[in-house]
Amino acid sequence: MLNSFESHTVHRDGVSLHTRVGGLGPPLLLLHGHPQSMAMWHRVAPALAQHFTLVLMDLRGYGDSSRPAPDAAHLNHSKREMALDAIAAMAHHGFERFDVLAHDRGARVAHRLAADHPAAVQRLMLLDIAPTLAMYAQTGEAFARAYWHWFFLIQPPPLPEALIASDPARYVRSVMGSRHAGLAPFDPAALAEYERCAAVPGTAASVCEDYRASAGIDLEHDRDDVAGGRLLTQPLRVLWGEHGTVARCFDVLALWRERAANVSGHSLPCGHYIAEEAPERLTAEVLSFFQPEPKEHP
Repeated sequence: MLNSFESHTVHRDGVSLHTRVGGLGPPLLLLHGHPQSMAMWHRVAPALAQHFTLVLMDLRGYGDSSRPAPDAAHLNHSKREMALDAIAAMAHHGFERFDVLAHDRGARVAHRLAADHPAAVQRLMLLDIAPTLAMYAQTGEAFARAYWHWFFLIQPPPLPEALIASDPARYVRSVMGSRHAGLAPFDPAALAEYERCAAVPGTAASVCEDYRASAGIDLEHDRDDVAGGRLLTQPLRVLWGEHGTVARCFDVLALWRERAANVSGHSLPCGHYIAEEAPERLTAEVLSFFQPEPKEHP
């Protein structure tokens, strides 16, 4: 999937980051969610590449990027480190300032990226998340039941890792198939790609560390922002699936207005996996929000 985009490996502090690049126009970084890889963009990337230079990156711990070793403070999987990965990947491809389109875990990375590196991020679009700090603080029964993996993955090792590693494909299908539309929206080749990557040695540990970081060090970074009164200053568009858990459990727009100065957004008629459930609608939203310059024709 995405084989029309050129594959690269970017090295940063002992971590190898898999990227694909293609298209023509201003730079747009795409960051995927859990338990997926950059393959989740396969239904929107070809159309967007007609207007943007796309840089797709597998987050550390996912896809074909490295699985860093766990550490006691979960720093190796913090969103701050992942944001630095994104800065390194974009610099490798020649971009110091860029737009960001991100879903799920990737959207949490994008939030930290925009907060820590405001000079690098011009605009960002986040898909189907509310701020991490707010989602943990406002957790109720409905959210905990639907997002059970948030609380399973943060349990002490080795139990979550062992259970995932015992049958990675079952884990992928259980998480993704429990949402609004089940497994129906997913192209079989994309689903096979998610399963392949979940079976890469070290994935189970990295996935757990990703979530442990979000329930620990990432919250510390978020609390520091709140205590310091620091808001995202870039134009931010948030989109969420009207049939998703985030829409049912949180006031998405209101929560983002507590964390960013310039926010707009609305729901789309789909569930959590917007890029695969409503690709045409998402493509139109991206083109409208990021407003690429018209191409000159000879």
